Amino acid sequence: MSTNSKARERIEALLDDNSFVEIGALVTARATDFNLKQTDAPADGVITGYGSIGGSPVYVYSQDVSVLNGSVGEMHARKITKLYDMALKTGCPVIGLLDSAGLRLQEATDALNAFGEIYLKQSLASGVIPQITAIYGSCGGGLALIPTLTDFTFMEEKSAKLFVNSPNALAGNTVDKCNSASAAFQSEESGIVDVVCSEAQMAEKIRSLVSFLPANNSTEAEDGEGDDLNKVLPELVNCVGDTSIALSQLSDNGEVFELKEKYAPEMITAFIRLDGMTVGAVANRTQIIGEDGKAEKTFDAALTTEGAYKAASFVNFCDAYGIPVLTLTNVKGYAATVENEKGIAAAAAKLTYAFANATVPKVNVIIGEAFGSAYVSMNSKALGADIVMAWPEAKIGMMDPVLAAKIMYDGQGADVINTKAAEYAALQSSAESAAKRGYVDHIVEPEETRKYVIGAFEMLYDKYEARPDKKHGTV
Repeated sequence: MSTNSKARERIEALLDDNSFVEIGALVTARATDFNLKQTDAPADGVITGYGSIGGSPVYVYSQDVSVLNGSVGEMHARKITKLYDMALKTGCPVIGLLDSAGLRLQEATDALNAFGEIYLKQSLASGVIPQITAIYGSCGGGLALIPTLTDFTFMEEKSAKLFVNSPNALAGNTVDKCNSASAAFQSEESGIVDVVCSEAQMAEKIRSLVSFLPANNSTEAEDGEGDDLNKVLPELVNCVGDTSIALSQLSDNGEVFELKEKYAPEMITAFIRLDGMTVGAVANRTQIIGEDGKAEKTFDAALTTEGAYKAASFVNFCDAYGIPVLTLTNVKGYAATVENEKGIAAAAAKLTYAFANATVPKVNVIIGEAFGSAYVSMNSKALGADIVMAWPEAKIGMMDPVLAAKIMYDGQGADVINTKAAEYAALQSSAESAAKRGYVDHIVEPEETRKYVIGAFEMLYDKYEARPDKKHGTV
């Protein structure tokens, strides 16, 4: 059997007490080249099995860095792929705890093929069962594809490394100059990592995420503890800027699980609960409010390339697993920089496609500005939002009224511009004018938003929406 190790301790910390059952404990390496015959390899460097989190079954594997540096060889990979086979048969999530030197060089093509077999199982499982990885140590080279093929990636904040090419292998770079393998880089710059935390916090954070998720794409997430359905939120109107605070007010008991918090923070993606039900939330953000109540950082009310990709990926996950989507919209255009221009059209197309393609219940609350095609991409009625609400002071239209007046009355005085801007705002950019045209279903007071949103999702609970018969889209 495999020895007591950090790998086993991580499993025991993650799962419910005494629930872990090990599979394949006696498996060891078959290869004998390059002195492997003389090397003891308990469990071939990976502990695999099943257990429960909050009473719900999960499958888990944990790489043992004390055995051949946790390297991936033929039997190591076979244990992981067999675990995936069982998880797919039973419809349960797979959680991988990664700590490995990567490909086992002594096994050469056998090890290389083993990587590919893991990739295949992950690809087949995508959209069928949730996949989560947590990186505790090294995760480099081809192993780096394993967390990026899963739905959610956690990373230990200090010692963990995630890279395809190590920092020192990049021309002109060193670890001191740019540690591209660090948790900070991979969470803030690349956006691969969803959650960064200490090893002591890792198990509890993964358990929290699992509590929001269904076991598979044919079941629903377990209901959480509910809250007052008719709760009035008098402070919600003040949260237009920092929508992370708005989501905590809307959610049952303030429970929010935010993903990719440090990446594209102008776009929030998070799981919340409404009347016990898991809901995926996407929200534009223009401020980060600190504990002192002051703005630590501000953003334009604009879609960015990174923010659009981040939201599109999240909406795709929610749609795959039948999780309803709520959007809080406050956007007036696209970020106008040369760097952003390189990718914003493609990113906005991904976001547009994600909302248009999603058949889960979709509710949009316009809390601020909603201008131009950037608004259209944010779960608008045109893209198939089932219910669109707006706060009374929301502005919805082609563009800012003053800018529209300057274009239409170019060359005329300030008095004319101001007068026509006011007319344009009333006739073309108000929540009321959008409601008259059927683009907004309800105008709701901010403090009553929660009960209207819950009511909308309850009404949409049995929603069914067909799509044209096709293999898959290509956007």
